[in-house]
Amino acid sequence: MKKSTKKFLLFLISALLLTMVPFCAFAISSDSTVGQYGMLPVYGFDIADGAYSVTVESNSALLQDVLADLTVADGKITAKLMPDNTNLTALSMQDSTHAEEESILADQDGVFTIPVQALDTVIPLSIYHEQEQTWEDCALLFRADSLPPDALLIDLPDYDLIEKALDNYEAQQTTGAQEDASPVEAVSIDMEDGEYAVSVDLTGGSGKASITTPTLMIVKDGKAYARIQWSSSNYDYMIVGTETYYSISAEDSNSVFEIPIGCWDSKMPVIADTTAMGTPHEVDYTLTFYQASIGGKGQLPQEAAKRVVVVAMIIIVGGGILNYYVKRKRKA
Repeated sequence: MKKSTKKFLLFLISALLLTMVPFCAFAISSDSTVGQYGMLPVYGFDIADGAYSVTVESNSALLQDVLADLTVADGKITAKLMPDNTNLTALSMQDSTHAEEESILADQDGVFTIPVQALDTVIPLSIYHEQEQTWEDCALLFRADSLPPDALLIDLPDYDLIEKALDNYEAQQTTGAQEDASPVEAVSIDMEDGEYAVSVDLTGGSGKASITTPTLMIVKDGKAYARIQWSSSNYDYMIVGTETYYSISAEDSNSVFEIPIGCWDSKMPVIADTTAMGTPHEVDYTLTFYQASIGGKGQLPQEAAKRVVVVAMIIIVGGGILNYYVKRKRKA
């Protein structure tokens, strides 16, 4: 290949990598619905040696209703996973970007054998989706309370009691916040009406939930509003001040709310109602919007993803054109 051809291809590849940087930097973290608040790891030396069937939890549709057999020997735990989904053909203990380097294939009976560091602990892994031919990050958890009573050499905390106490505490905090609530108006901002990006921090709750940052900021009539996207679809409304805002996202999509930005660089109290625990309950959070971080809409993760697609198309088309001219020159 000629030097000019190599330079052209290197330029296209560099352009693609540059557009991927913001997309990777602002990856959205998922809301893990695996396990219960306050769970402590149960290691192999906490379990009597033997073979057991246990309950498995996962946030992936491909790992629902999975049967698992554990073998405990000399303080080490090994699990045999028996998924009921034929679309699952490989998994890895690495994340999706490195999954192919250390993938684990099922045996002839469709069983995966994996090491388990501890029970009652979220195990990050990635699975290969045969239909879509992509690796997907997910989480797995083996429930220690599903073991026979005589298998455990320790006493487990009452996680249901802990969770109930946490819910009661959050409910009490929410009641106090509602009594002190006052109307919140969107702050004025000296910018043209349009869409921008702004960084936002979330605090409060149990720490499981997260929001996308930077998030979309919308300027209307000189006032600033934010489109908050949660990491799960379990939020049905938010309360800001005395106003209630309902999700504007599609069904089964991550919950999205358009709310006013009440202040800059200070914590703004909000309430979000979640149905994740079965019974709806309101949870106190705070949002902090950073005025100095305001930038173009292109900083948003979804916009970065669009640029990746566009540049990829440019590489495909450009590579085809380049290949055509190279072949013509060779023929000449």
